Amino acid sequence: MTNLREVAETSHLAATGSVEPNDDATLPLVLGLLDDAKAEDTVSIDLTGKTSLADAMIVTSGRSNRHVGSIADRVIEGLKERGRKDIRVEGMPHCDWVLIDAGDVIVHVFRPEVRHFYNLEKMWSGDRPADRAVS
Repeated sequence: MTNLREVAETSHLAATGSVEPNDDATLPLVLGLLDDAKAEDTVSIDLTGKTSLADAMIVTSGRSNRHVGSIADRVIEGLKERGRKDIRVEGMPHCDWVLIDAGDVIVHVFRPEVRHFYNLEKMWSGDRPADRAVS
């Protein structure tokens, strides 16, 4: 479990350019960026042992299409500023659901209605009651 001090230290080191983000640093970095962008109802799901796609999935919401786009832009820019170059993004034109693939961390940013319809948290964490909300 990552505490806020580790997130702050990782973000500070990455922001100063003294360290490139590795897979262990990506999750706390993304969580910090989401918090900065005022993302709502953020949930982190541990995918270890479930799939080889990623180690973690983050599901979060924005209040409107504009807020979803803003959150996604903040995460993408923050990752790029910290040396992450292999980012793939889907869904930016409409901003109902934006998918950000940052390697071992996948981020889904939804409008609340779309998030409720797809209910990814239930699909991916159904057998893992220990997964936790992070905000």
